[in-house]
Amino acid sequence: MTDAIAAGLPALPDSPESRIAPGASALDSLPGHLMMWVLIFSELAAFGALLIGFQIARALQPDAFSAGQAQLDPALAAANTLCLVSSGWFAAKASAAAHDGARDATWRWTLGACLLGVAFIAIKLFEYAVEIGRGADIDGSTFFTLYFLLTGFHLLHVALGIAILLAVAWRANAAAVESGTCFWHMVDLVWLVMFPIVYLMR
Repeated sequence: MTDAIAAGLPALPDSPESRIAPGASALDSLPGHLMMWVLIFSELAAFGALLIGFQIARALQPDAFSAGQAQLDPALAAANTLCLVSSGWFAAKASAAAHDGARDATWRWTLGACLLGVAFIAIKLFEYAVEIGRGADIDGSTFFTLYFLLTGFHLLHVALGIAILLAVAWRANAAAVESGTCFWHMVDLVWLVMFPIVYLMR
């Protein structure tokens, strides 16, 4: 602050929130448990590799990918996007309630997030049934091999995320609920990236 005054710059007040404690790293400022972030970053890397592979395959087989996309239903995918975005908001409210020590509110918000996650799964399974009924097959083309791999992998993460949210909300521990919410937001983020790439881009 003294250096700023000497340089003729306005000095800003120091506060505990504006600096990292001595001996701490930037990782210590992440919300939730560190090991959850290790899991999140590893899962993001896996999804990133799959999406890059999807894009490379699209560039190599544009006609096959256009034909495959024509069999998808973007409206169902958009409904699922709404489910996950809304669920993420519910999860954030649950985390805030846990920090306030409001156990009942934490449980209610978490239950809402999980019900929207279940709705996502139901819509996705219905979408699979329609696509398979139209002749889609995981071995039928490169597009559907990658499509079922990507969306199926994500669907497993939605189910895992629901289980994590329910587990951490049971005791309403603020740090644990925050960790579960971080994982759920990762699931949201992956779908928000996946949706336009798989359903909309040509």
